[in-house]
Amino acid sequence: MAWSQDEERMLAQIERHLVDDDPRLAARLESFNERVRRKEGGGRRRGEQGRSRRPRHSTVIIAVSWVLIATLIATLLIMVLRNEAASALGFGAKAGRTAATLPALPAALPKKSLSAR
Repeated sequence: MAWSQDEERMLAQIERHLVDDDPRLAARLESFNERVRRKEGGGRRRGEQGRSRRPRHSTVIIAVSWVLIATLIATLLIMVLRNEAASALGFGAKAGRTAATLPALPAALPKKSLSAR
């Protein structure tokens, strides 16, 4: 729907007053309008210049961080599951101790310690 001549005249008058009163704001609004126009239709596209858009530096850092965190969690899970499986089969750290490696217990306790109780 097109603007009427009166509406166009009033908009032009508002624009002139804005430029006169606050030129910085007018420049910002014009810059914003240019970016919107480029984005809507006239901007770069993948096939136009033969280049694809590269991801931002922060996006790459976040992706690498997530991969490292996932690898760490997977490694910890594998270690825990292997340790539980080894313990269940009798290959854990405690299973390696035999009677020969345990400290020798005296054959009989002294009578004094038994009577004291």
